[in-house]
Amino acid sequence: MERLTSTQMIPDAFQGARDDVTVQFAIIWDQIKAPLIVPLLRLAVAICLIMSLMLFIERVYMGVVIMLVKLFGRKPADRRYRWEAMKDDVEVGNSTYPMVLVQIPMYNERELSIGAACGLSWPSDRVIIQVLDGSTDPTIKDMVELECQRWAIKGINIKFPA
Repeated sequence: MERLTSTQMIPDAFQGARDDVTVQFAIIWDQIKAPLIVPLLRLAVAICLIMSLMLFIERVYMGVVIMLVKLFGRKPADRRYRWEAMKDDVEVGNSTYPMVLVQIPMYNERELSIGAACGLSWPSDRVIIQVLDGSTDPTIKDMVELECQRWAIKGINIKFPA
């Protein structure tokens, strides 16, 4: 088997730079750059143009939809979410109203928010008020319990776990 020399492996175009490896790589890069990189860059530009066109079409579409909504004065939720105020039914009474649970967490608070919760405009038989007092001060604890008893006497369904 005969040995290959550098003159047999490297074409004549590289004769001047056959000893310098970096120059040989630079020459190879110059030869493959145009057929390899240029088509990839053209493809990337085409993809960017297509995506820009898609974004433009989407913006125009949304602009037309918004103008039509403003022009006809319709809202998308007009047909689906019609609501009516609750009406008192004499036969059913307050059972048309749902049960509501109001929880009042408290911890060493001198300003009591119990009165605000007890003053809600909701049928008193359809609301439960729970006072969750974790106070460590016994005077505040007694004050909260006294306030709960005062509202319970007025007919409010108020719970104070002892």
